[in-house]
Amino acid sequence: MNINELSDDEILAIAHPLWDELVRYSNEGNYVKFIRHFSLNLRRGLNEIEMGKQFTHSELARNLSEERDCLGLIRRGEHVTVLYRVRCKVREGEWLGRMVLGYEDGEVRIFGASIF
Repeated sequence: MNINELSDDEILAIAHPLWDELVRYSNEGNYVKFIRHFSLNLRRGLNEIEMGKQFTHSELARNLSEERDCLGLIRRGEHVTVLYRVRCKVREGEWLGRMVLGYEDGEVRIFGASIF
């Protein structure tokens, strides 16, 4: 199945809980739970030690606000990118959150996630 066959509302019903989990486990520094919905290729490409350093040393990664605004969807091929406006609990300003979703083995998985 191609995720782009779903309506915007159907995609967002999947995306929002996944994003909320990413924020929760980033704030907790819980690497294992943070990556649990990642695609196999994304998990293989991550360096657990570097991720651990980011969780430990990044003020942003450990203090993300649960408040989020969805800015929209970008559909391409077999993936959809969901864009969020995110904030930090300890730093002023706004950041762009990006999460790429698609199907892997019949389940929606995260193929990319970042905050700019």
